Amino acid sequence: MQNDEKEKSGWQVTDSEYLFRRPWLTVRRDRLRLPNGNEIPEYYVLEYPDWVNVLAVTPDQKFVFVRQYRHGLGLTAFELCAGVCEKEDSSPLESAQRELWEETGYGNGTWQEYMVLSANPSATNNLTHCFLATGVEPVSTQHLEPTEDLTVHLLSLDEVKTLLREDAIKQALHAASLWKYMAENKLW
Repeated sequence: MQNDEKEKSGWQVTDSEYLFRRPWLTVRRDRLRLPNGNEIPEYYVLEYPDWVNVLAVTPDQKFVFVRQYRHGLGLTAFELCAGVCEKEDSSPLESAQRELWEETGYGNGTWQEYMVLSANPSATNNLTHCFLATGVEPVSTQHLEPTEDLTVHLLSLDEVKTLLREDAIKQALHAASLWKYMAENKLW
């Protein structure tokens, strides 16, 4: 069951104001009228560009992970390769391929959009395009941005299952892709 069109909710925006605009955070305050006539005087939406993440698997069935510090939670953790859909990218696929190459030096392989998720549909306006890339291989070195500090790790299926079992994958959008992969391939 998939609905590609946004259903009409009957919610009306009666006023909208931007409170904060920065490259990585935009906050909008809407005043809403519900179908029953009730009003919500302050509804906050965080605006972001769309994101991508990549569940990348090598020909010998190793999973390509990065490990990096995440200041919001104050921890260093394993994650899938991920990033922002840049305006100059022609599609989420191009963004995903660029991010994998930049962060890990891996590329090639067979790519498919695996799932599309929202981090929080009640308060954010963007989607995350999750890609499955199989048969990826090293094609270059990393091309990190000055603000990126991450290491590349090739993990076995058992290592990934341990991370999932121990709740060590804290990025929910990454965990969702991995759980789907495990379920579809009957790996659990």
